[in-house]
Amino acid sequence: MELLPVAIGLGLAVSMLFSELFGLAAGGMVVPGYIALNLNKPLDVAATVVLGVATYAIVHALSTTTVIYGKRRTVFMILIGYVLGMSIGAVLAGHVGFAQHHLSGVGDFSIIGYIIPGLIGIWIDRQGLIETISTLLTAAVVVRLLLILTFGAEMHS
Repeated sequence: MELLPVAIGLGLAVSMLFSELFGLAAGGMVVPGYIALNLNKPLDVAATVVLGVATYAIVHALSTTTVIYGKRRTVFMILIGYVLGMSIGAVLAGHVGFAQHHLSGVGDFSIIGYIIPGLIGIWIDRQGLIETISTLLTAAVVVRLLLILTFGAEMHS
C-alpha cells in the first residue's frame, strides 16, 4: 500500500469527522493528509501555514477594492497560494520551479503541495485563523497517529 493515498483517505475521513463533531473544517478536506505526512518537517508545515495566512491576507486586501466573492474568491485563494508558493520556490531555490528550497542558515524546507496554501487560506476566510489552524494541526496529528498505527516502522522509511 502506498502512503500518500492512504494519508489522503484518512485525512478525508478525519476532516469529515471533525466537521460533523465540532463544526470546524481542517483547512480543506485533503489538507490534513498532506500535513500529516510532513509533521516530521516542522519548517515545511510552518512555511505552508504562513503561506496560507499570506494568501488569505492578500485576497482579503484585494477584496476591499475589487468584487471577489463566491467561486471567484475560491479561485483567487487557490491561484494566489499557488503563485506565492511558486514565487518563494523560485527565489529561494534560485530558479523557477516548485522544488526543495534552501535558505542559508535556516535549513532546508519546502512548501507542501501546490494548492494546499490556497485551501488553508479559503478556510481561514470562512471560519477564522485560530479555528482553522488549530483544527488543521489537530486533524493532521490524528491522521499521523493512524498512519503510524497502520504502517508502523514502514512509515519512517
